[in-house]
Amino acid sequence: MNDLLAGLARWMLRLLLLAMGVVFFVSLLAAALVLALLWGLRALWARVTGRSVTPWAMPIDPRTGWTTVVRRSEHWMGSGRSAAPGTDTPAHLRPLPGAEDITDVQPREPGAPR
Repeated sequence: MNDLLAGLARWMLRLLLLAMGVVFFVSLLAAALVLALLWGLRALWARVTGRSVTPWAMPIDPRTGWTTVVRRSEHWMGSGRSAAPGTDTPAHLRPLPGAEDITDVQPREPGAPR
């Protein structure tokens, strides 16, 4: 009798896990279908109005991660560390120490076209 109940409990657990997996798969499939439907409607609307279809893109700027880290470190280390005293130039536009010793390149103003 004990083996029968243990076997029944194992099968019930397997069925429960299978049902959870099916529900998860169906929900992911439904989300993908909704996104595909939205994308298709957007492309259809662009074709009807004569516009080009611009891709959905998430712009990623690698500088945002760096500035976030710098801001947080300034918050914890004190707010006066971002610029040298008496300068209005941001820290990322100031020349590095020892830059005047470099002779094999032509210097240019920051922000000038290349």
